[in-house]
Amino acid sequence: MNNKTIREIAVAWKEYKRPYVKQSTMAAYVLILENHILPCFGESNSLHEKEVQEFVLGKIAGGLSVKTVKDILIVLKMVMKFGVKNEWMSHYEWDIKYPTNQSGKELEVLSVANHKKILNYVQEHFNFTGLGIYISLSTGLRIGEICALKWSDINVTEGTITVNRTIERIYIVEGEKKYTKVVINTPKTVNSCREVPMSKELLSMIKPLKKVVNDDFYVLTNDEHPTEPRTYRNYYNRLMKKLDMPKLKYHGLRHSFATRCIEAGCDYKTVSVLLGHSNISTTLNLYVHPNMEQKKRCISKMFKSLGK
Repeated sequence: MNNKTIREIAVAWKEYKRPYVKQSTMAAYVLILENHILPCFGESNSLHEKEVQEFVLGKIAGGLSVKTVKDILIVLKMVMKFGVKNEWMSHYEWDIKYPTNQSGKELEVLSVANHKKILNYVQEHFNFTGLGIYISLSTGLRIGEICALKWSDINVTEGTITVNRTIERIYIVEGEKKYTKVVINTPKTVNSCREVPMSKELLSMIKPLKKVVNDDFYVLTNDEHPTEPRTYRNYYNRLMKKLDMPKLKYHGLRHSFATRCIEAGCDYKTVSVLLGHSNISTTLNLYVHPNMEQKKRCISKMFKSLGK
């Protein structure tokens, strides 16, 4: 066996993997390698469970979430599997344990009152930039999907928005050269390409605009050049501060939309499809946490069905 280090295997794995994944996915893998895997294991030519377990606990103790650490291990396993396949390293089974006493972070969402307050403000102080926030709160679109939205994606006859691209800033490593660049891509997953209906309120705002805008222009800028998520996030943060809102990440608008859907009694599968989740379990795990009142109603319904 011609043993190689994990750093050497990672170089070959990147070249092997690159043709099969999106540029943004590859950029995410490279970032994980550079920031987490190679600093710890780059010079190793084998990895035993004990070392990986210590690495996992260290990362969690350092403030990373279990999900983030699992994502790091997915990349590490891909690299190592490639190394084993090419007979550059030996295969060792791991059974990694994760702390169970981590209290799940509560999802950060707008209150109903603040949700309404933002929608009303955007309606009363209309501009194209603000329209994106209204759309996110009314449809659950991600920030990259909002930035990439063109007028041609909005069908006022059908009352729908078609999501088929996203804008993101990705991290590029070319030898010693490291930089970021903005790319326009297909959305996160196949399910993320979707049609989302507009509310009557959103449709009434957009209908008159569609008569005068250029279909090839981006909605947020009403121009042929889009805005990128980093810039749009700054605009959003300034608006939230101006409206005296509690601090909330832009993604919290998507969470707020989904939470309102669940609170209104929408069925979970429909919410999952609207959000473009690849699996309904993502929707259930994120948003469906029944309170005691809902549990009581469920038991009551069940007994009614028995004629009790």
